[in-house]
Amino acid sequence: MIDKEGLAAWLRLTLTPGIGGETQRKLLAAFGLPEAIFAAGRLAARAVVGERADQLFDFDPSEAVDRSIAWAEQPGQHILTLADSGYPQALLEIPDPPSLLYVRGDPALLQKRGLAIVGSRNATPQGQQTAETFARTLAAKGLAVISGLALGIDAAAHRGALTTGGATIAVIGTGADRIYPARNKELALAIAERGAIISEFPLGTPAIAANFPRRNRIISGLARGVLVVEAAPESGSLITARLAAEQGREVFAIPGSIHSPVARGCHKLIKQGAKLVETAQDILEELGSFADSSVVEQPVASRDESDVLKALGHDPCGLDDLVDRTGVSADRLLGELLTLELDGLIATLPGNRYQRLA
Repeated sequence: MIDKEGLAAWLRLTLTPGIGGETQRKLLAAFGLPEAIFAAGRLAARAVVGERADQLFDFDPSEAVDRSIAWAEQPGQHILTLADSGYPQALLEIPDPPSLLYVRGDPALLQKRGLAIVGSRNATPQGQQTAETFARTLAAKGLAVISGLALGIDAAAHRGALTTGGATIAVIGTGADRIYPARNKELALAIAERGAIISEFPLGTPAIAANFPRRNRIISGLARGVLVVEAAPESGSLITARLAAEQGREVFAIPGSIHSPVARGCHKLIKQGAKLVETAQDILEELGSFADSSVVEQPVASRDESDVLKALGHDPCGLDDLVDRTGVSADRLLGELLTLELDGLIATLPGNRYQRLA
């Protein structure tokens, strides 16, 4: 049951133009709950935040407040405030938690230990497969996979978690009633049904460029660590990594070719102290045990990957020989070999050779 009066006060505070997060926190620190701010009156609020307090008492957001409450009354839709017991504990650890979170899906997932997986929107096919495989493996171990629903690496990470039936959380830069980009509509609907989509922005907020870097602090704040899969040197993913480090989270990066523009951001992070990651096990070891899975499961290969393992045998084998043994194209084999390597089942040797480890 929604406390409409209490929620209305929170919405009035956050929907008033000119009253940003810092001002909201000052007022909440001084008065406690939003209802107490409005009960105290204009002069008392002015003593805390100056003339900005006038906006709170002059502006009437009642139409938007009513619309937001009606939205939250629909099944699978929620608004969490800083005062709610269901507000994610991890966000209370960061210096600038959002006062409100609009949630589509299961809000309980916001309490799970999670890993953020981020990277380039213009990811390579290999990068997308890497993100999807890492997400699938880590979600199977009980970690929630957190990302931003963007094209490229973000979408691949969400898909990987959903594939294994794991938890995934999309932190978006629009209102929770909007889907952006439109190409990810089906993915977004699947996340809302089986995971959670969250936003700090009011309902109806369109895609505004400045909002996407701003939401990155929530992606990193919800997570125990951030994994960057592919990123250019000036990528927004590096903003997320920087925020993660400032918030005391772990930062991981997957290296790539020295000739690849989307590997340079990861290499930059590694130079700055991010942990170089080759397998999902590297992340699990760094994060330590967590509630859902203190014992690391042995990876299980799919049928196609098992066929590749059989063809490999236990001696080093080159790609051309594998093509001959399996009758599978080199492009498809490379994808399956990458998955096997990320699962810790094979190792890549010099000279484009591969060796079975399990």
